[in-house]
Amino acid sequence: MAKRRGIGHYRVMNASIRRAGVREEKLVLRQAIVAARDAAGAEARAIASHAIAARIAALDAFERAGAVLAILPYRSEWDATSIVRTALASGKIVAAPRVDPVARMLRALRVASIDDDVEAGFRGIPEPRAHCEEIALDRFDVVIVPGVAFDARGGRLGYGGGFYDRLLPAMPRAERIAGAFELQIVARVPAARHDVTVDWIVTEQRTLHCER
Repeated sequence: MAKRRGIGHYRVMNASIRRAGVREEKLVLRQAIVAARDAAGAEARAIASHAIAARIAALDAFERAGAVLAILPYRSEWDATSIVRTALASGKIVAAPRVDPVARMLRALRVASIDDDVEAGFRGIPEPRAHCEEIALDRFDVVIVPGVAFDARGGRLGYGGGFYDRLLPAMPRAERIAGAFELQIVARVPAARHDVTVDWIVTEQRTLHCER
């Protein structure tokens, strides 16, 4: 996978678009990172995904967690399947988000089996089936947060829908852990006042603890 070379490239890119508005900055950065992630190759992403999952599993916050809100693999994102299986095997309550398109909110529905409880949902994103048990958001100890780009301060660039910016404030005690490929770490994520941050960023190379 592209690693340090990609980071340097996006530092230059960040500087070049800093004068633009936040929305424009986000659009440019989002397009560039997704393109780089797509180009990394399936085999390289799979190897990196296993490393990310192992690092997340080793975090004290994850080991102690009784309930985890996880993510399911989509397109060229890191594949969180193994961390979901690890959580299930250790007896944790595991849920994944399902989009409520009317309310534009995420619901946390329990996943007991990836094979049996998951279907293609909102815009083709894998989601728990509608019949799965809904878990109250205040029960979660850990939430695995997806994103396009992150910075060392915990800044996060999502996909533009604002779903996690609305979800995470409703989970005040949950540790926010973002998995990402190293090429997704940039010098600065453009942020608006409503954008939320994460507590941990875990890549295939390192684990960053960020002050919320």
